[in-house]
Amino acid sequence: MVADRWARENSSSYPLWHVLASTGMRRGELLALRWRDIDLAAGTIAVRRSAGMVRTAGVGAEMVEDDTKTSKPRVIDIDPATIGVLLAHDAERGTLAPELAGADALVFGDLDGGHRNGEHVSRQFARDIARCQAALGVDALPAIRLHDLRHSHATILLTAREPVHVVSQRLGHAGPVITMTVYAHVLPGSQREAAEKCAALLEGARS
Repeated sequence: MVADRWARENSSSYPLWHVLASTGMRRGELLALRWRDIDLAAGTIAVRRSAGMVRTAGVGAEMVEDDTKTSKPRVIDIDPATIGVLLAHDAERGTLAPELAGADALVFGDLDGGHRNGEHVSRQFARDIARCQAALGVDALPAIRLHDLRHSHATILLTAREPVHVVSQRLGHAGPVITMTVYAHVLPGSQREAAEKCAALLEGARS
């Protein structure tokens, strides 16, 4: 994909965008991810926590870690390309400072090892989208939000008829019913398919 190649060559945040798109993780989950949560040999990511912006009157705002949205950890399998992206990112972080690649270090932390501001990350994504469109043309990719990478991940899998419970597990939903409620619209042919299967079975029973 041309846009993906442009991002890989022109965006310092490409590893972050790639992992979000390939796993369906929430922004806060990725920003709280530590190297100890990733098993590159097994090809898995353990999602155990999330980081979000908390504002306190008279004090200001800061990124704070908490449980995931459902308070349940989950393990996501990752593909070889994503493993390669993470390996390269790990090596790059290590060249900046050894502690940035340590087991307890944030995978996508700032240069001081702290949490990146989630709102700033979303704005950076919007800027990268605009830069890519300026370079390749507005038709090169849609003007999407960062959270739409998660929606795209789910839509691609469901359209490819991946079992709903598997998609639900990857997204960290409380259950498959929530996944179907949110994404039922991406499978417009499901009812027709069911009707045709039922008709075929009934016809077979009559013969």
